[in-house]
Amino acid sequence: MSENKTPFFVGYLDIPKALKAFLLKVALLVFAGFTVGAVLAGASQDDPGQAGFRFDYGRQTLVGILETKPYPLLYITQGNDRVKAGHTMMLSGQGKTPIMANLASFEGNEVKVSGIILKRGELDMLQVAGGGKGVESLSGKGKIPVSKPIGKWKLQGEICDGKCLAGAMNPGRGLAHKACANLCLLADIPPVFVSTNRIENQEYLLVAGSDGGPFPRELYNYVGQFLELEADIEKRGDLLVLKVDPTKIKVIE
Repeated sequence: MSENKTPFFVGYLDIPKALKAFLLKVALLVFAGFTVGAVLAGASQDDPGQAGFRFDYGRQTLVGILETKPYPLLYITQGNDRVKAGHTMMLSGQGKTPIMANLASFEGNEVKVSGIILKRGELDMLQVAGGGKGVESLSGKGKIPVSKPIGKWKLQGEICDGKCLAGAMNPGRGLAHKACANLCLLADIPPVFVSTNRIENQEYLLVAGSDGGPFPRELYNYVGQFLELEADIEKRGDLLVLKVDPTKIKVIE
């Protein structure tokens, strides 16, 4: 009977010389496979883009007319090099701190607001310094621009909280961000719909209820998912507002 000289691996012994080359090739192939898989997985994800707090702008001070329905909005009457007059700026508190109650007494007033801007492309938001403490009333009542209806639209996209989407977190969207987004929305941070199709050359729309009021509670389950909905859109200054009816929305798998 001839002796079997086929190399055999035993865990507590040294690796046979004949197996070392084979194991090295397998290890390199596995490493290469994981590397290629990681690259392909990363390439399949949406680029979150450049977004964040624009500390390089410095603290911004803007003058405009304040409206708090459905969310705090500043219709800018006196801008600067960064933000032009005529722009409608969404406002938020610091972190997840609500500021709606702090701003209610300024409704319809001409105010001076200071804070730090967050920006993602055409989407921007002002984080008000010290919550409502960054707001100062000026000459009293002003004129809130009249809303302009632009019709009913059928859209696809995603509901996000506007602050994280604008750059407080990256990417600030998707199911992985759902819990954080809902906490932000509960803190009166303006919700934003990211549309796959541009409407009047805009892809970011402030979300309101079908009555023009705040975000309906029935919509919280839909945050961070890819949706199809039918809703009326109106224009407030240069900001589009999507008036969503929760019964006319569905998740697209």
